[in-house]
Amino acid sequence: MFTYQRVLPCSVYKLSSGLLMPALMLIAGNFSNYAAAAAADKPKHVIVAPVVLKEISDRVEALGTARANESVNITSNVSEKIKQIHFEDGQAVKSGEILVVLNQAEEQANLKQAQAVHGERKLALDRLLQLDERKLAAPDEIDRTRLELAQAEASITATKARIDDRVIRAPFDGVVGLRNISVGALVESGDLIAALDDTSKIKLDFSVPAMFLAELKPGLKIRARAAALGNKEYLGEVKSIDSRVDPVTRSVQVRAILSNPDGSIIPGILMQVDLLRNTRLANVIPEAALLPLANRQYVMVRINSDGKDTVEKREVEIGIRIPGYVEILSGLSVDEYVVTHGNSRVGPGDSLDVLAVDDGSVDIATIIKGQNNKDK
Repeated sequence: MFTYQRVLPCSVYKLSSGLLMPALMLIAGNFSNYAAAAAADKPKHVIVAPVVLKEISDRVEALGTARANESVNITSNVSEKIKQIHFEDGQAVKSGEILVVLNQAEEQANLKQAQAVHGERKLALDRLLQLDERKLAAPDEIDRTRLELAQAEASITATKARIDDRVIRAPFDGVVGLRNISVGALVESGDLIAALDDTSKIKLDFSVPAMFLAELKPGLKIRARAAALGNKEYLGEVKSIDSRVDPVTRSVQVRAILSNPDGSIIPGILMQVDLLRNTRLANVIPEAALLPLANRQYVMVRINSDGKDTVEKREVEIGIRIPGYVEILSGLSVDEYVVTHGNSRVGPGDSLDVLAVDDGSVDIATIIKGQNNKDK
């Protein structure tokens, strides 16, 4: 009995060990299959985005220099001392507004003298005409007096012109730069007093390779930005194209006009230019939806089947890329939806749990963070 009790468990263990391990492995394998099947049936959390029709353009990149719409150096026509200054550095002025007054004391005296001579000769002519009515004045004397009166009038006009030369006015609306003179200073003819720029509009000059010459025309839209201005984007259009191609660089000079109502663009600044050509309407999706494989591009498309969201893998042909988006030439149509977040974790036929539609009106980062917190 004692021997039986010791041998029997050992025999049973030896006998059953050959059958027990395969059984356990079979059970574990079936459990894994069941778990995998359950995981496969569980909907995958994704975010989708619609295929939208959007206006896009091919871009030609260039560097351009900003110039004022109108620009002039304010100078004096005569040599004279400055009597008055009517502007401050950086002041906006209107056309015809007085900027500087030069000393004109001598000219004012000459004007009074010319006006006195004019008055005297006019009185002399009036007396001769009264005498002529009684046939007491010689015709030659009347003609000579008329000529002297005309000379006096011309002298007044010339003196007033010299006075006007000593009053410097703004030739157009604009902003005055830094002044280089002070009251009492003697300015010579041609000396720079200040610069005046009309910056309500900006001329942007840039070069474009001659290979695009056939597509260049006035009215093409451009986008421009400058690092010095915080990369703010300015819109404009091509105004004119140079009549010659540079034989060295094989490029043509193009001038565009930018609106600058706030005056933030300063003449002389360097700007990056995107010339927009071949503008068209195209199907566009977020670039994050693409799944590249070798030289092909695929997307995961949401399919609604029997009221359930599933997914289909589809090859697409892409066109140009714009920041954050890509043009779809074929493979998708408007109002279809592609998976943008979670597309690498889903396969054809998988059930989907759509967390959000990325149409630009939702905070995707907050949605993803909230879902991650739930999954923990």
